[in-house]
Amino acid sequence: MDHSGHGMDMMDMPPFTLGRGLEWSGDPFFTVGCAVALALYGWAVVRLWRRGDKWPVNRVVWFTLGVLSVALVMCTKLNDYGMVMFSVHMVQHMVISMLSPILILLGAPVSLTLRALPPAGRGRKGPREWLVMLLHSRYMRIITHPAFTIPMFIASLYGLYFTPLFDFLMESRTGHIAMMIHFLAVGLVFFWPIMGVDPGPHRPGYVMRMLELFAGMPFHAFFGIALMMSSEPMIGTYEHPMASLGIDALDDQHAGGGIAWAFSEIPSVVVLLALAFQWYRSEQRQARRSDRQADRDGDQELAAYNAYLASLQARGR
Repeated sequence: MDHSGHGMDMMDMPPFTLGRGLEWSGDPFFTVGCAVALALYGWAVVRLWRRGDKWPVNRVVWFTLGVLSVALVMCTKLNDYGMVMFSVHMVQHMVISMLSPILILLGAPVSLTLRALPPAGRGRKGPREWLVMLLHSRYMRIITHPAFTIPMFIASLYGLYFTPLFDFLMESRTGHIAMMIHFLAVGLVFFWPIMGVDPGPHRPGYVMRMLELFAGMPFHAFFGIALMMSSEPMIGTYEHPMASLGIDALDDQHAGGGIAWAFSEIPSVVVLLALAFQWYRSEQRQARRSDRQADRDGDQELAAYNAYLASLQARGR
């Protein structure tokens, strides 16, 4: 592979002048994918609203922000810079694997799909039924289990960047697209059971979700630190940056490591805030259910407990 700039033909790319700003000149695959995702989500929401069902506006906002974050790093000129600058590539990786999945999952796309798709009818199977079967399949139980998601999350860093696989994928646009899709998929699978917004094979408690979150974050931080402390370029694709960029490969790698290290903290804070809010809402719902039950049975549970205390007191006498 020629390390003079990049495995792809950089002669077709425009001059790198940051003053020109971000242009809509990124990857067409992700451009179409983001547009389709927003269109389908919007169609499902409108379908619910038309039949009188409610769908929280905040979920629409979260999902839209998640898709737009993917578009920002993959469908603009930022993607062109990511092909020749490791620090920019690391911004793409961190956003698409650790920020975009969280925002998308807060939009509850699976729940929305299940509510929007019509049932096929008795004895028949349609898209809704197939989706339910997939959610309850052994395959989904495996790929959403912490024993799979945490090692995969870690391997996507160390097994990719510290092996020749990264350079191989960066030699072609197809390889680059496949790598970014992998980052997004790993992020979605990792955070899906942790967020707990959409239905899935695993529904761990809130404490277990936090443990799953923190199980992977230290390895992410160590990855960034390893890049920051290296004394020579470790990523072959970016070993010899274009002269017009005016950057040093090692300094750019250190910057990329700092970005990776910093991003290990951002999702943790966002997810913890979301989990704390969900936990609070869950406790509130449980309290309301208990109050309604007490109203229906005349607070028999409290009366029974008082009678139990009275019997203990009488027995003590």
